[in-house]
Amino acid sequence: MSTTTTRDATRPAPAKVSKTKPRRGVRGTTFNFWLFTGPFLIGLLIFVYIPILWSAWLSFYEARYTVTPDKFVGFDNYEYMLTNGDFVGSLGTFTVFAAIVVPITWALSLGLALMVHRLRFMKAFFRSVFFLPTAVSFVAASLIWKMSIFSGVRFGLMNTVLDWIGIENVAWLADPNPPWYWLVILTLRLWLQSGFYMILFLAALQNIPPSLYEAAAIDGAKPGWQTFWYITLPQLRATSTAVILLLLVAAYQAFDEFFNLLPKTTWGRPPLVELYHTALGQNQDYGAGSAGAMILTILICTVTLLQGRFMGLGRGDENK
Repeated sequence: MSTTTTRDATRPAPAKVSKTKPRRGVRGTTFNFWLFTGPFLIGLLIFVYIPILWSAWLSFYEARYTVTPDKFVGFDNYEYMLTNGDFVGSLGTFTVFAAIVVPITWALSLGLALMVHRLRFMKAFFRSVFFLPTAVSFVAASLIWKMSIFSGVRFGLMNTVLDWIGIENVAWLADPNPPWYWLVILTLRLWLQSGFYMILFLAALQNIPPSLYEAAAIDGAKPGWQTFWYITLPQLRATSTAVILLLLVAAYQAFDEFFNLLPKTTWGRPPLVELYHTALGQNQDYGAGSAGAMILTILICTVTLLQGRFMGLGRGDENK
């Protein structure tokens, strides 16, 4: 009986070669990240952050007719702007303006979103119709409002309607007493902004679980105002906070419509128009204009933080 063994029986089996592709290294991922975000970050640095820092630097110098001053004046520019009646008056006026236009725009946007959300047909059509004005520039809309709808002559649309019902023509943009120009500006901003915020509310409404309404119906809640107040509105709290903050910032940054509707007036000027005339007017005081811009920035940040705290921005679910 032979005790020999074959060579193949004692030889170990060859290891299998992995056919999986090697994982891409960290360098490739980092390169793709900077490839896509680099141009945006460069533009953000050049056109946003550097001008902000430069403006903050100019606010401490006497910078008339130059953006490279050498005379340090400390807080004199801030004192000048805070004692400037026109600038301080514009801040107060637009605080009141924000207190009026923000809730009206919020309510109109939410109302449009609720209406479109409840539609059972042609929902996409009405959503597009209400959103379409957002694509129109403030300059173009301002000219339409000024030259066609609210023209001071009797051929304007609003004056034509008033003439039909026996009311005399109104100088909408020529006379501050009474201040009918606020009606022109308010309707313009509502037409331009409501569609955008309607889309935000519409997206939030679509994320509310239907089970909440079903449970409320089982508990005896009546459809309509009761379910809206106790279910819909609390579920829209985060979106409402974001919308109100965006509207507040936009109200203080109003420029285009005022500059085009009221180009040669000294009343009804927003803070940005006052800063425009200070920095680029006859005196070209870049230092005072930069100080005013810093004051406006601090005011916007303060109002935004207070509003966010009031609305509960950043709180956990247990604190709501």
